Amino acid sequence: MNTTYLFVPANRPERFEKALGSGADRVILDLEDAVRAKDKPAARDAIATAELDWTRVVVRINDATAPGFEADLAWLPRCRATAIMVPKAQSTGTLSAVRAAAGRQVELIPQIETALGLHRAAELLARDDTPRAAFGHLDFALDIGAAPDRDALAYARGQLVMQSRLAGAEPPIDSVTVKLDDTTALEDDTRYAKRLGFAGKLLIHPKQVEPVARIFAPSEDEVTWARRVIEAIEASGSGAVALDGKMIDNPVEDAARRILSRAAG
Repeated sequence: MNTTYLFVPANRPERFEKALGSGADRVILDLEDAVRAKDKPAARDAIATAELDWTRVVVRINDATAPGFEADLAWLPRCRATAIMVPKAQSTGTLSAVRAAAGRQVELIPQIETALGLHRAAELLARDDTPRAAFGHLDFALDIGAAPDRDALAYARGQLVMQSRLAGAEPPIDSVTVKLDDTTALEDDTRYAKRLGFAGKLLIHPKQVEPVARIFAPSEDEVTWARRVIEAIEASGSGAVALDGKMIDNPVEDAARRILSRAAG
C-alpha cells in the first residue's frame, strides 16, 4: 500500500523527476493551491508534455467550485497520470464528471476538506474508481470554523477512517504537516495518524518522505511478534492459543496477518 504522497507545484517541471527520485510512493503534481491562476495554463502544458513514470503520478486538479475546474476537465484528455486527486470532494457527480472528462480508466482520490464531503465520504468511496480518500485538515478546519489542530479535528479524522472502512475502501491518507524543519512534529503527526487508522500521509518536501515511510512500515518488533503469533496458531491447529501469557484469538491473528502483509509490500 502506498504511504507517502509528495506534492510538487505543477508549474515547476524541473522538480518532477527529482520528486519521483525522492523515494515517495507517489508524486502529486498540484494544479490547485500551489499554482496561481495566471500560471495554471502553463502548468497544465508542463504536465502534458513531461515524460514521467505515470504509474506513480497523481494530478490534483482544482475543486468543482473554482474557476479553473472547467479548464481542468477540458485538459484531462491530455493528462497521462494514472490517478486524479479531487479536492473538496462533495458529490459523486463531480467524480463522475472527472472520470468522463478523462475518457479512460483512472483512479480518483477524493480529498475530504468540508463537512459535507465527510458526511458523504462512504458514498464517495463506494465507487469502483475511488480506492481511498485523503484528508485536508486546513481547509476542513476553515469550513467548520475550528482550529486546525489535533484535538479539534480528532472526530473528523476518526470519522473518515470509519467511513472508509464502511465503504470497503483502503485506509485514508492523512493531511500535511506544514512545519518543514520540525522532524519531531512530523513524526508525532504520523504516529498519531497511524494510531487512528490512517495508512498514508500527504507530504510537502522530499525530506519528509523517509520518516513517514519508516513509521508507517511495520517495525522489526512488530514483524517478529506477528510471525510468532502465526507460528503459534499453526502449531496449535485448533482454536485460541496463548503466547507470552496472552490469549491469541481471531482478531489477534488478523492483526498479525495484516502486519506481515504490509511488511511484504
